[in-house]
Amino acid sequence: MKMLIVGCGRVGSTLANRYAKAGHEVNVIDEEEQAAVRLASDFTGNFFTGAGLDVSILKTAGIKDSDVCIAVTDGDNTNLVVAQIAKEHYKVPCVVVRVFDPRRADFYARRGLNVVSPVAVAVEQIDQAVCAFGEGEVS
Repeated sequence: MKMLIVGCGRVGSTLANRYAKAGHEVNVIDEEEQAAVRLASDFTGNFFTGAGLDVSILKTAGIKDSDVCIAVTDGDNTNLVVAQIAKEHYKVPCVVVRVFDPRRADFYARRGLNVVSPVAVAVEQIDQAVCAFGEGEVS
C-alpha cells in the first residue's frame, strides 16, 4: 500500500517505521526537519519537511496516489483539515485522523471520518480499570 503520514512525532514515526518495515511505501510529512531522527535508520520511505496543510507538500508527498492517509500532528485543526482534504478532494480510500478533543472527535466521526481519540480511549480504559477494581460500583 502507498501510505502518507502527516506528523512524525511518537505516533507518526512509530506507524511509519512499522508500515515501512512491513513493506509498504510510506511517505511522511512534518513541519520540523529534525523530526526525521525518529525514523529508523533502515526506514525505506521518504520524509518531507513542510506543513501538512500545504497542498503542494501533500502533492509532493504523493497524496494523489495514496491508499492511506494518517493525520497525527499535535493539532486537532491541522489533522481534521488534512483528513478532509485527503477524503474529499483526493478521494484517498482510507483516511484516519487523531483528534484529542473527544467532543470534536464524536462530531467528525458522525460525519464520516475515521477518528481516533486518545483522550476518549484513555478515559474508557481508566473507567474500566476502576470499575473492575470496585466491582462495577463506579457509575
